[in-house]
Amino acid sequence: MKPFRLGLLINPLAGLGGSVGLKGSDGVAQQALDKGAVPKAHLRMQQALEVILPYQQQVIIVTASEQMGQTLAEQMGFQTEVVYQSAVQTSQKDTQQAATALLSQSLDLLVFAGGDGTARDVFSVVGDQLPVLGVPAGVKIHSGVYGITPKASGLVVKMLLDGELVSLMTADVMDIDETAFRQGTVKAKRFGEMLVPAEPRYVQAVKMGGKEVDELVLADIAADVIESMEDELFIMGSGSTVAAIMEDLYLDNTLLGVDVIHDKQLVASDVTFQQLLELSQDQPTKLVITLIGGQGHILGRGNQQLSPELIKRLGKDNIMIVATKTKLKALEGRPLIVDSGDPELDKALSGYYKVITGYHDYVMYQVANPDLVE
Repeated sequence: MKPFRLGLLINPLAGLGGSVGLKGSDGVAQQALDKGAVPKAHLRMQQALEVILPYQQQVIIVTASEQMGQTLAEQMGFQTEVVYQSAVQTSQKDTQQAATALLSQSLDLLVFAGGDGTARDVFSVVGDQLPVLGVPAGVKIHSGVYGITPKASGLVVKMLLDGELVSLMTADVMDIDETAFRQGTVKAKRFGEMLVPAEPRYVQAVKMGGKEVDELVLADIAADVIESMEDELFIMGSGSTVAAIMEDLYLDNTLLGVDVIHDKQLVASDVTFQQLLELSQDQPTKLVITLIGGQGHILGRGNQQLSPELIKRLGKDNIMIVATKTKLKALEGRPLIVDSGDPELDKALSGYYKVITGYHDYVMYQVANPDLVE
């Protein structure tokens, strides 16, 4: 049997900024190390490779030198080919040059450990020329090219080694401006698409036969939101989709009210508009809401505690909309409705929003002022 040629690329700097509160590693790796951060990307890749240890004789790992893959692969006993010599202090340039070297090696799959910055670097070289799969090791991961966990990434590779029929799909490469993020502004941008194994249990939000399985999709949505939670206040709106997030956090939820959490702990339950204003005063805050009722209202129905003053204070960038695709499709193309009681605010809130529909699964959907809805 022909050996499975598995490309392996580790960004040793991935995830360094998270443990020391830098909200990313782009451009601040040395600062993170100075603050006492410990590199862990190789441990994340190790978790993935442990899944395929029984297949060592079937696999040749093609990789970059030392900490970018060679050391781990050899320590784990895999047959290893080194095709790129990295610098002692690695950089974005090493990731791109290693990816270039790997691209010419007739690989069956390229796995890489990192975050969105690493995905961008790999994409800049590989594009859609080669199937890839990310092992999540970064601080923030918005891209859809990653497994849900390191082990999940390993399980996808195992499926391929077992000869299972695994389709390919395109997945978005996303990244945020980390400098702006450290200042409290989230600016996500789509950079393109890469080919990834289409194994929905491990890579994408769960679907079966083209239909969503509600319980699984709600769990995926919850995982996405919870992963994004940093040192901010989160206002949790009404509705069953938001309730699923609270359930996954093991927190009591007011189904028909509004709750507040911080550091994944309940701060206040069933709050009033005045309490929300007081709690969010001088505090970075995000709002998690879903559509209420058959007409698709996200503001103005069942959540009047979310006052115009509060929404203005938060701004559009801090509003997270969650919904299943089934609920969005039921609107038959009608926009989500904002009816805050302030017409000028409603107009300002109009536009297209990224709606969280699964784990690292999003759709762009229109939000409109009621006056613009027929």
